[in-house]
Amino acid sequence: MTDVLILGGTGWLSGRIAERWMDAGASVTCLARGTRPVPYGARLVVADRDEPEAYDAVRGRDWDEVVEVSSRSTHVAAAAAALAGDTRHLTYVSSVSVYAANNEEGADEGASLVEPAALGDDGDYARAKAACEAAVRAALPHRAAIVRPGLIGGPGDPTDRFGYWVSRFALAEGGAVLVPDAPVVRVQVIDVDDLAAFVAALGAAGFSGTVNAVGDPSPLPAVLAAAREESGHTAEVVPAAPDWLVAQGVQHWMGPRSLPLWLPDDMPGFATRSNAVYRMLGGALRPLRETLVRTLEDERARGLDRARSAGITREDELALIAALRSGGDLHAGG
Repeated sequence: MTDVLILGGTGWLSGRIAERWMDAGASVTCLARGTRPVPYGARLVVADRDEPEAYDAVRGRDWDEVVEVSSRSTHVAAAAAALAGDTRHLTYVSSVSVYAANNEEGADEGASLVEPAALGDDGDYARAKAACEAAVRAALPHRAAIVRPGLIGGPGDPTDRFGYWVSRFALAEGGAVLVPDAPVVRVQVIDVDDLAAFVAALGAAGFSGTVNAVGDPSPLPAVLAAAREESGHTAEVVPAAPDWLVAQGVQHWMGPRSLPLWLPDDMPGFATRSNAVYRMLGGALRPLRETLVRTLEDERARGLDRARSAGITREDELALIAALRSGGDLHAGG
C-alpha cells in the first residue's frame, strides 16, 4: 500500500488531495493542528508546526509521497529538511504568483521568478512562495514536483473569489448587477478537484519538475455571461468603467469591497500562463460551466446572502449602481 503524508489535509485543497489519494487506495496520514476534521479514512497526527518537534511523530517511516501546501516558509523549510530522508517524493503546491512579471501572454514555467524572501519573512505572498519552492528544491533535488496553480474554483472555496459572480447573479434575481467594463481582461480557472487529482497523479508518478496548473484563458465578459446564464439571471447588467470603480474604492481581484477576478488591463500575462506542460502530463480541465454549476450549488447551500471574504455586499452594490446612474461618486466608506 502506498503511504502518503499530507502536511495539512484539513483545508480546502489539501483535504481534496487526501481524498484523491485514498480513492487510489493509499494509506493517508494528515499532520495538522487538529482544529478541523481530516477526510474520512485518513489518520490524523496532531502537531504544531511552529514547534521544533512537530515532525517527530512522522519521521523514521518510509513515505512514498509527502504533499505540502503551506506558504509559511519556515514551516516548509523545516518539513522538507526533516522528511527528506524518509520520503521518495514530495509535491509542493506553490502559485503562479511567484512569477516576477505579468506582461507577457503565454509565458511558461521558465519565466523569471520574484526574489525569494528570507525564511520567516512571509509578508509578501509571492516572495514567501518563492522561498518555499527554493527550500523544497534544496532539500529534495530531483525528487520534488512544484505545482503552480492560479485561480482555483469549485465547491467549498474559502477565498470566495470564483463563486462571487454566479452567487451574485442568483442573489440579484430580478435586480441589476454591477460588473466591470473590462473587455480585455481574462480569467484562467482550474477546478479544485481537477487540481487535486493532478497533484496526486504527479506524486504517484514521482514527477520531478515544475508545472503551471492553470485553466485555459477565457475573456472575463464570457465568464460573467456564463455565470449569469447558469444562475438564471435575466435582469439588467450594469457595466462600470475601471477608473470609476477604482475612484469609488472598489478593489481588483479579491478581498473585501472588490469585484473578484477583475484585473488591471496592464497585467495581460497574469491569466494567460501556458498550461501546455499540465496538459502534456495528463492534467484534466473540465468545462467551465460544469465548475460554475458545482459552485452555484455550493453557494446556495452556504447561503447566497452570507458574509463573504471577497466581493461587495448587495447593499453596497445597489448604492454604487445608483451613483453610477446619477453620474455621481460614492466614495469608499459611503
